[in-house]
Amino acid sequence: MEENTLLLNQTIAKNLIYYRKKAGLTQAELAEKINYSDKSVSKWESAGGVPDIYILVKLAELYGITVNDLVGEPPQKEPTSRRLGLHILIILLSAGLVWLCATCVFVILCLFLPNLEWPWLTFLIAAPLSSIVVLVFACIWKYKMLNFISTSLLIWTSLTAIFITLLLVGSLYGLSIGGLWTIFLIGAPLQVLEVLWAFFRYSVFKARGGEKAPKKEKSAKKEKKQKQKDED
Repeated sequence: MEENTLLLNQTIAKNLIYYRKKAGLTQAELAEKINYSDKSVSKWESAGGVPDIYILVKLAELYGITVNDLVGEPPQKEPTSRRLGLHILIILLSAGLVWLCATCVFVILCLFLPNLEWPWLTFLIAAPLSSIVVLVFACIWKYKMLNFISTSLLIWTSLTAIFITLLLVGSLYGLSIGGLWTIFLIGAPLQVLEVLWAFFRYSVFKARGGEKAPKKEKSAKKEKKQKQKDED
């Protein structure tokens, strides 16, 4: 009986650690949210005891899961390298689909509109579109470096596409657009803003991960005693 209780405590402890880390909380931050001490949280996560049903329900609501998820078998973690490889494959396939569509449009234009000027512009448009696709996945999976790179590519490929398009349209209609190269000057402040935003995100992330939330002082002695019972 004691062995089964110990195994259950260890299972719950693993689940508590898993879901707390998944939520990006420290023990002190979690303790503050549920109005308990971080000593209690540490005790639960070291299998020295288990939260009562009220706390389990409260934790389940906090993490957006069920109580069964907290007391059942711990979720199987997918290896990080395998998950990263899968994400890279999905990103490459999605970006590849953009270029496939651009190729199909190019072929259709060449077959049915042979006299059309510059059908290869479809590839020029595909460059910023593929950058947008990569950026979306980088935001979903929170790859900060990939987010930065794809945003930078989006800025410069978009400006390049606009520059070449305006240049070709100008030559087609005999228009001389002076100083067209200055369009790339727009990219400079945009790139600087992206760098500053990346540093800002990093600073906020570091601050949230490094700081521990202060404990709340208990005003009533009865509340203190009740918390002490759970710790003993």
